Amino acid sequence: MRLGLVMGEVGSGLRRNASMVVSVVLVTFISLTFVGTAILLQMQINQMKGYWYDRAQVAVYLCTDTDTTGNCTGAKATEDQRKQIEEQLKGPTLAPYIEKTYFQDQQQAYVRFKQQFKDAPTTEFVKPEYLNETFWVNLKNPSQADVLQESLSKVAGVQSVMDQRGYLQPIFNLLNASSYTAIGIAALMLIAAVLLIATTIRLSAFSRRRELGIMRLVGASNRFIQTPFVLEGVIAAAIGAVLAGGAITAVVWFFVRNYLTKRFSGVAFIGMSDAAVVVPAVIVIGVVLAAVSASIAIRRYLKV
Repeated sequence: MRLGLVMGEVGSGLRRNASMVVSVVLVTFISLTFVGTAILLQMQINQMKGYWYDRAQVAVYLCTDTDTTGNCTGAKATEDQRKQIEEQLKGPTLAPYIEKTYFQDQQQAYVRFKQQFKDAPTTEFVKPEYLNETFWVNLKNPSQADVLQESLSKVAGVQSVMDQRGYLQPIFNLLNASSYTAIGIAALMLIAAVLLIATTIRLSAFSRRRELGIMRLVGASNRFIQTPFVLEGVIAAAIGAVLAGGAITAVVWFFVRNYLTKRFSGVAFIGMSDAAVVVPAVIVIGVVLAAVSASIAIRRYLKV
């Protein structure tokens, strides 16, 4: 097969269908950008889960003078009850599951509350005695919080035992929903790109139907006839895929690394190493889809 002749046919096809080629490039660029963004978002969610779940604590809230929920009867947990809970946490049943524990009294809880909600008007009406004394527990394995809940939830003086992961899960559910939405949009855009590539190849073949007829009459092989059309689709999609890779890299570098990381230093964000994994995968997806769709389109047109 003569490479120069094939590439000449490819160039001719790209020039003849320049507007369609630009459309393929743009649709491929947008769809693959969505694909890469969705993958990176899912990687970010998994990274944040690992980071925050490992740091999630179990809070053992003690009764206050105003509590009537749980085991509370409107009386503050006594010193004996607090010591009993502390002994259970340090006892042979629960100690193997616990990494560390610290106690927060009402005054400490009040200071923490004022720091967290310093701009909220409700801080003026909250007093230390309204807040719970709390045992904060770090588990060796955060997924074993049920053991702590079952052991302490019925103990006298305990209002409730809360696993902080329960507060985090709705946030991760929302992020997951965003990721799945991006994947859905990307899938629709990829379908549009595949159909557009197939249409472009068919139009290109139709515009050169006389040349194709002559090539068949002189005995040109099916492979020689099909290759330029397949390369047209692959080149257009590859340009869009490379642009998508550049956009994904720019988002990670400028937005994630140089903006979010500096402003939220306590959060584990994805980095350029993650982008280096996603970008080649996105380019390969674009090129493979283009090659397959172009090959099927030209075969059907030529009825090979």
